[in-house]
Amino acid sequence: MAAERLVVIGGGAAGMSAASPARRLKGPDELEIVAFERGHFTSYSACGIPYWVSGDVGARDDLIARTPEEHRERSIDLRMRTEVTGLDVSGRRVRALDRESGEAYWTGYDKLVIATGARPVRPELPGMDAAGVHGVQTLDDGQALLDSLDALGTEGARRAVVVGAGYIGVEMAEAMLKRGFEVTVLNRGEQPMATLDPDMGRLVHEAMDGLGITTVNGAAVTEILTGADGRVTGVATDAVRYPADVVVLGIGVEPETGLAREAGLPLGPQGGLLTDQAMRVVGHEDIWAGGDCVEVLDLVSGRPRHIPLGTHANKHGQVIGSNVGGGYGTFPGVVGTAVSKVCDLEIARTGLREKDAAAVGLRFVTATIESTQRAGYYPGAKPMTVKMIAELRTGRLLGVQIVGREGSAKRVDVAAVALTARMTVEQMTALDLGYAPPFSPVWDPVLVAARKAVAAVRGAGS
Repeated sequence: MAAERLVVIGGGAAGMSAASPARRLKGPDELEIVAFERGHFTSYSACGIPYWVSGDVGARDDLIARTPEEHRERSIDLRMRTEVTGLDVSGRRVRALDRESGEAYWTGYDKLVIATGARPVRPELPGMDAAGVHGVQTLDDGQALLDSLDALGTEGARRAVVVGAGYIGVEMAEAMLKRGFEVTVLNRGEQPMATLDPDMGRLVHEAMDGLGITTVNGAAVTEILTGADGRVTGVATDAVRYPADVVVLGIGVEPETGLAREAGLPLGPQGGLLTDQAMRVVGHEDIWAGGDCVEVLDLVSGRPRHIPLGTHANKHGQVIGSNVGGGYGTFPGVVGTAVSKVCDLEIARTGLREKDAAAVGLRFVTATIESTQRAGYYPGAKPMTVKMIAELRTGRLLGVQIVGREGSAKRVDVAAVALTARMTVEQMTALDLGYAPPFSPVWDPVLVAARKAVAAVRGAGS
């Protein structure tokens, strides 16, 4: 009996995390695995790219978990620099283009995994494709940016404009600052970090200004300015022109689902593929999808969300690989936990923002407290702000946001567990969290916020 063929589109975190467990469960005589990757690298940490650019991570290869050769040693037919350009669902085949040779061909499949990732948002503005304008989604992107910076040399003006102030934007602002650039961040929103409520985003803005990063809010880019040689010279908004020797795009990403859309596969409201808990594409028995190209269930709001994070992509891949290989796995959903930093400022969030809760019809109260990440008398104690959102009447925790210095961000994990368990803020006040002066005040800031949220719930009820 001939072996079944599994085709994987995408050699990143989700794709190869699916191929590897499938291979462990089934040998080559039972399951042939063919994987296509259009870039030069596989199984790498895209989240680490800003820290490679900044110099905190010494070498590109430090970000690579497994090379193409290592995958091939496990009997995975991994075809690099090969892009899937067509998907024929009824014919159960994909069309691939070898970017090196130009050869195009069809490959049939019995089972298919779509792990095409996400693409940086790149507005259609004059000059957007100019030399010196860079996205940072892949290792190839990171290498292109570093090559561009090297070409500038160390003499003369070194001005960087970062467009966008989300996770990638603030992380790249730090990277450019560490490389000695004068950094301006242009943000369309009211405050940086739109994943936070504006009152918490304001704290990020103030801290970035204190670090020497100029952040301009309400700044909609209208044009990338270029010189006679075609290289970027600045960025224009409606009101101001900002000089730039390099421009980094940190506007965000969107699901890379063009193939899926053309093939008629189901997409969610944010353009990501829709799957069941087994990560199987809805309505298609032998097609799975995972990583940044899918939407997943938000366990707090009950609605699908597109959250492009490496943590999710690796979990998706493990679930898919288990199911493809004859095992069993599920991915129940997320609560939307994410952490980031800009220099020594740590930023964290989980669950819903105020506008998210309002959008799904939830009534809520908020509580914001200021504390320190260590006992106030202990050396190195720094400010930390915690905002908590709780459902009116029930007191169910809906979301937490944290902005502070070293030791602040990972406290959000306590809230992530509480959200997953559907705990109330009153139940949270009884959590037995670790205490010692070097790590926390006697009342941990998360518990102080929970106590204040309890009072807010009770006050609203009365």
